Amino acid sequence: MSPTDDRPIQPQRYGSGQAVRRLEDDALLQGQGRFTDDLGAPGDGWLVFVRSPHAHAALRSVDAEAARALPGVRAVITGADLVAAGMPPLPTGAPFRRADGSACATPPRHALAHEVVRHVGEAVAAVVADSLAQARDAADALVVDYRELPVVASLAAALRADAVVTPAAPDNIACEARHGDAAAAQAAFAQAAHVVALDLTHQRLAALTLEPRAVRAAWDAARGRLDMHASTQMPTALRATVASALGLTPEAVRVRVGDVGGGFGMKTGAYPEDVVVAWAARHTGRPVRWSGERGEEFLSTTHGRDVQAHAELALDAEGRMLALRVHSHANVGAYALATGVAIQLLIGPWVQTSVYHVPVIDFHFRAVLTHQAPTGAYRGAGRPEAIFNIERLLDEAARQSGIDRIALRRRNFIRPEQMPYTNPMGQTYDVGRFERVLDQALPLADWDGFAARAQQSRARGLWRGLGIATFLEWTGGNAFEESVTLEVKSDGIVEVFSAVNQMGQGIATSLAQLVVDVLQVPIERVRVVLGDTERGNGFGSAGSRSLFTGGSAMRGGAEHTLAQAHQLAASALEAAPEDLRYQAARFHVVGTDHAIGLFELAGRQPGAHIQVEHTHTVAGPSWPNGAHICEVELDPQTGAVAVVGYTSVNDVGRVVNPLIVRGQLDGGAVQGIGQALCEQIVYDAASGQLLTGSLMDYAVPRAHELATCFRTEMDESTPCANNALGVKGVGELGTIGATPAVVNAVADALARAGRPELAPRLQMPLSPARLWALLQSQG
Repeated sequence: MSPTDDRPIQPQRYGSGQAVRRLEDDALLQGQGRFTDDLGAPGDGWLVFVRSPHAHAALRSVDAEAARALPGVRAVITGADLVAAGMPPLPTGAPFRRADGSACATPPRHALAHEVVRHVGEAVAAVVADSLAQARDAADALVVDYRELPVVASLAAALRADAVVTPAAPDNIACEARHGDAAAAQAAFAQAAHVVALDLTHQRLAALTLEPRAVRAAWDAARGRLDMHASTQMPTALRATVASALGLTPEAVRVRVGDVGGGFGMKTGAYPEDVVVAWAARHTGRPVRWSGERGEEFLSTTHGRDVQAHAELALDAEGRMLALRVHSHANVGAYALATGVAIQLLIGPWVQTSVYHVPVIDFHFRAVLTHQAPTGAYRGAGRPEAIFNIERLLDEAARQSGIDRIALRRRNFIRPEQMPYTNPMGQTYDVGRFERVLDQALPLADWDGFAARAQQSRARGLWRGLGIATFLEWTGGNAFEESVTLEVKSDGIVEVFSAVNQMGQGIATSLAQLVVDVLQVPIERVRVVLGDTERGNGFGSAGSRSLFTGGSAMRGGAEHTLAQAHQLAASALEAAPEDLRYQAARFHVVGTDHAIGLFELAGRQPGAHIQVEHTHTVAGPSWPNGAHICEVELDPQTGAVAVVGYTSVNDVGRVVNPLIVRGQLDGGAVQGIGQALCEQIVYDAASGQLLTGSLMDYAVPRAHELATCFRTEMDESTPCANNALGVKGVGELGTIGATPAVVNAVADALARAGRPELAPRLQMPLSPARLWALLQSQG
């Protein structure tokens, strides 16, 4: 089809609202993806890290003489080398304070450990060689002399203060935050007819991406510029950290991102390894590449969750909430990173009251240092913990009070007429019809038919349980501005650039559909370019913001492009702008046969293109919400749990691509189910050694176990009021709802089988061994 072809165009087949197959998939399925590890060139240096085998030790010395003498070795780099070269510590700390008013306490974090190592797997040296095999041999030849130091191997040990991670925090509390009115909450609890309390464990998790972290860097000495390719969700943030570490301006660093095999929050920001690779490239004067091995990823990426919470809920005699109290300790690892701390002390608490009207709160959250890997963002980032707390409390309150759990939720829902609603954390929900979503989920799950299914399970010796979670989440990352560039080319292509990133979630397809909506061109004519700080910069993709902010900007940019083209077409056709009609990528003069195509028009302009740069700001976050219902079968003889049904109705606002949205919801739910049933990072409680350092030890859900259990629907009747598209973030919603729905289902199975006293004692992951032991216990 030529740029001036007059055949009818049917953009409605590919515009928003249509289940367009992902444009990204063909190349990936044909093995033509361009991941960072695919981008090497002959002559690249291969980098291998030497990592600490100790959780806490003094670095006495690093003897590199033998390693440097091996064939092919280009450089051996230590933490002392980087400090001597003037590299500052990497950013740590958070805008929170300790109880005494002092700043957030954290040790300095170096790109390579200097003088002290603080967790198993922390990098202490790096070797660059001509080949990967040579780099590994040289790494093995390095002799590192350690002196072991007392280890804070667990959260419990940290709170006992048997040893300390940093002298700035003798109690190992990096910082803390309080929200609400403790006195008012105490008064509410004193007059409550029902009080329920739970101790809840949110275990530590690994963000298990298909593609490990990878980075390649090349230094151009003549221009004083660094060119990087990286597997990252946030190239602009990576650029800023690397530039600061190397003493460069951000403009002297270019970061490009190709295909990314999953991020889940773990690939936000810069890691020490990124900085070391960049420094090594400049130091050796030749390109350097590194790709993490799976074992390295378990050891050294940021982990998720790891919170111990004590949660209490006060209700009156009718079951109306009076107050919510949550006190928690979050294990943030050896370094208090800003993201890891904020997730637990602020972001999660924003949604702690969820879809319910809670008059009074008393929240007290502490970030605790240990000799474990730092924590950071992982799909949901604080919201799964918060929603799990409130949903577990609600189901337990229903059991203890005798109030039906559906009625209890209805009684406490925020009503549509209360919108916009400001919750006790000061967050304003723009819209929400939570009971409407619940009303759709119950019949979809055949809630009323559960008793018959439970009887059938019982006949097979299995205990069947029914769990529910009604909830919301916050999306947007509080980064509400995004810029885009659109270029209509004379060769029949519309090239668009955005600073949001693809990482397997299909954002390029969704952005292309929005362009089709406005410009009415075939979707194959839209070329989406992402991930290049030379083309543009922005927050990146995190916090389920890609479509919410990036899509809104793309829609606005397309509209501005069309408006500019409209004026140009009026001039070309010698007609008044108001006499033109735009249809199927052509401008027509009404009542005549005069017309010009969009691409022909572009060819008549200087540079043979029409180009628009557009910056757009949304009004605030979005608040997607859902009702998720899970059915499980529990085998009392083995403790094994099978998810036999998972139904959800999700208010995600306007849906641009139903196929992609369903994939996000179901994929997210699988990760939430994984947390509920099997996933857990485990460190040895004495030594701080990682015990789950491979997929032999870290259990994850399998596709064949869950492939047929999902019934997923979207409710588009309540569009977001904070952006022009009406969309709400969707990437994390499934993860947030699944974990409490599954655990509540297991609790229900226990209660129906005559063991309700065990329900409050459930702790994730609900592995067969753990459940079997619980079933054998008394009371």
